Amino acid sequence: MAFGGARVGSAGQQLCLEAKPWARLNNDTRSNTVTNMFKKESVCARRALCVSAIANNCCRLVSGSSSKVKSSVQRGIRTKVLETYPKLEPHIDEVLPKKGQVDLIKLPDRVSLYCLEGTPLFWQHMDDPIIPHLTLVHKYPQCFPRIRIDRGAIRFVLSGATLMVPGLTSPGGRLPGDAEAGEEYGNEGKDLEAGEVVVVDAEGKENACMIGVLKMGTKEMKEKKKGVGIENGHYVGDGLWKLDL
Repeated sequence: MAFGGARVGSAGQQLCLEAKPWARLNNDTRSNTVTNMFKKESVCARRALCVSAIANNCCRLVSGSSSKVKSSVQRGIRTKVLETYPKLEPHIDEVLPKKGQVDLIKLPDRVSLYCLEGTPLFWQHMDDPIIPHLTLVHKYPQCFPRIRIDRGAIRFVLSGATLMVPGLTSPGGRLPGDAEAGEEYGNEGKDLEAGEVVVVDAEGKENACMIGVLKMGTKEMKEKKKGVGIENGHYVGDGLWKLDL
């Protein structure tokens, strides 16, 4: 079953996620953009704030200026994408055709969204990792490192909550190295490190529900079985997902 909205899944299992105060926005605030909510001095905190404003904003997100990306810059993007996601290589001419015209759309907090013929492909905050939009992930799910949350965690992820490790280490979750991981989540027997971009599937669902940067490596997750797994990911139903191009 694919995802069709922001309220999916069962609440019967132990609550594995920690909701952010801005994750639950009512109808009166849906026209506002979440920005500048906290002021932190560290680079990591500023990056987290930026991503929360873009990805975790489940209200309307308004795009800024749009421009054509030069062919030389497009080649650089193509190279960076293949370096970061080598399994995309067999499909790169479909994703970023050499003669295609990529558009750059400016979003709040210095985030760049790269699109092809109105279809969002990748987004990036300054020099941070280039991250696929979920529409691209849904088309080529096998091309990205993947983990899985249990059924009880789904509705919390889709409300903008922080993904906590117990949602991944419970019986319904999957991490590289698990006996049940199989080819889908085994990552060729290699653990994923903190800072890597990873796709989050959900137990019993057809399509990925989230993509984000790991706050903790999967080996440490399996050892500790607690803590923050992914913070401020891009999820189905958020502002980036609903962005009108």
